[in-house]
Amino acid sequence: MPGTQQRFSLIGEKSLVDLRKLIGVPIEDSLEPWCYEASRDNVRHWAHGIGDDNPLWSDPQYAADTSYGRILAPPSFIFALNRSFSGYVGGMAGVHAMFAGIDVTWHQPMMLGDQFTTKVWLKDLVEHQTRFAGRSIQQIYRCEFYNQKSELVAAGDSWCFRTERDTARERGTKYEEVKKKAPVRYEREDLAKIFSYYESEEIRGSIPRFIEDVKVGDKLQTIVKGPMTVTGFIAFAQGWGGLYIRANKLAWKQLKKHPGLGIPNKFGIPDVPERVHWEDDLATLVGTPAAYDYGPERCSWMSHHLTNWMGDSGFLRHLEVKIRRHNPVGDTLYISGEVVRTFDDGGEHYAEISQKAINQDGELSVLANGIVKLPSRG
Repeated sequence: MPGTQQRFSLIGEKSLVDLRKLIGVPIEDSLEPWCYEASRDNVRHWAHGIGDDNPLWSDPQYAADTSYGRILAPPSFIFALNRSFSGYVGGMAGVHAMFAGIDVTWHQPMMLGDQFTTKVWLKDLVEHQTRFAGRSIQQIYRCEFYNQKSELVAAGDSWCFRTERDTARERGTKYEEVKKKAPVRYEREDLAKIFSYYESEEIRGSIPRFIEDVKVGDKLQTIVKGPMTVTGFIAFAQGWGGLYIRANKLAWKQLKKHPGLGIPNKFGIPDVPERVHWEDDLATLVGTPAAYDYGPERCSWMSHHLTNWMGDSGFLRHLEVKIRRHNPVGDTLYISGEVVRTFDDGGEHYAEISQKAINQDGELSVLANGIVKLPSRG
């Protein structure tokens, strides 16, 4: 790049060719997942990491009185079960990866004590031109999740965009206006407004939401996530298990095995690229305004919105999420939804919900579409 110092790797044609050869090939040596089973602790840590206090996920006494008779894991718990699906993509060493969306169908609930295996493979590579970094590669993975009975629990796609860090920083136009703004500052009345959403957040719980009571145009209660803090991002990582978050000897072993992983910090210490989620220094080097949230975290917030609405007797059947921008530290998200269709299929009853999330400045952060199975009075 004329006039700029190249600090990071570029998208190379050879690496793309080599990666394309792996399309459709099962990933047999997949990275160890954070969770193999839906234990009481694993499920609670996951739910608390996304800020979801639904007692169905964490209160054994409450769950015992439901039709399930025991704790369930939130649908988004699948992110803790497979690293590739969660955005730890292979190939193109040194090229930044940004998690950007999912398209998933659930077939079975995930219940306390269930144990899981997965099958995952690279599904496709798609080239795009973006405002964030010019040329980028959408890297799509397909994953299937099975329980200990070999039943298919869920299956779907997730994708990351691979971008050149230097290009995003020097030539990207997506965040030009954001970078010119003064840092967000919350006054007491601003925080009071946000906290009022938390105070009034409704969990449908044990009260069934029958399909007969749902109409096209019905609005879901808006929920809030934020204001974003590094503390919140770390809380998510505790439940999700960031692959690169390792200490001392284990961190050294990881960097020894993958020398290109380490990016020197301001002290000259090689550290992992995942620190874009808690260090502004590296986040700005890759072209974003500041440290920002995790993509799987944001997808999980969209499913949280739906499970609040559907209640214990509902089942999240399908969710598609498209992430449109980063949420840097200081942002607050407002998640809203509207019923756009009700329909029957195979004797089951469904509501389709269109969702979106905007930040405190009205900027679009997420678009999503969910399909929820609901009971009928009949």
